[in-house]
Amino acid sequence: MEINLFRPVGLYELALMWDRKMREFPPRLAHQPIFYPVAIAEYARQIARDWNTSDEKSGFGGFVTAFSVDVNYLSKFEQRKVGSAQHIEYWIPAEDLNSFNKAICRQISLVEGYFGPNFTGHAPASGKLGGKDAVAQFLYLTKTLREAGSHSELFFDTKAIFLNWLFWRRYDFSGYGVSYPQRDLVLDATKRRWELARIEVRLP
Repeated sequence: MEINLFRPVGLYELALMWDRKMREFPPRLAHQPIFYPVAIAEYARQIARDWNTSDEKSGFGGFVTAFSVDVNYLSKFEQRKVGSAQHIEYWIPAEDLNSFNKAICRQISLVEGYFGPNFTGHAPASGKLGGKDAVAQFLYLTKTLREAGSHSELFFDTKAIFLNWLFWRRYDFSGYGVSYPQRDLVLDATKRRWELARIEVRLP
């Protein structure tokens, strides 16, 4: 049997999860002795929206991830109520995170994203999208799609696309001359390319 859990993460933790093909959470840092998955989606949403979006160490972005864990494994850890009825956490010692990751069933899903005014997204170090913030990356993709009918030569910076995807879906690009229908056209074209390429990690 499985139990569904949720985990609010910032941009940089999500990037490390992408590097692990969204199948495990990265090791805790020295000052993080406990890993805190939560039992209720609204609690994860509250942290991602109200905390991570104002936190520089989270990249001013908050993401809700969802995953399932083997119930027999999780039974070793006590549920803890840390506020109201929805504030239910499991406290996993950092030294147990490796075994916790092994108990995760299938991939971790990226469900929702929230973004503060200082969010700039994931910028690749090199390539066509290198050095560009999330807005500039999308405008470049849009320009390429308009001019060439495809942005295939840019497409395989899949990490940037994945990490900035939910921001692009929320952002109003009309101030840059991209209407909502035009934005959605670029997003739809990108998602079709993603699916045709059979990328292992699904776009949310």
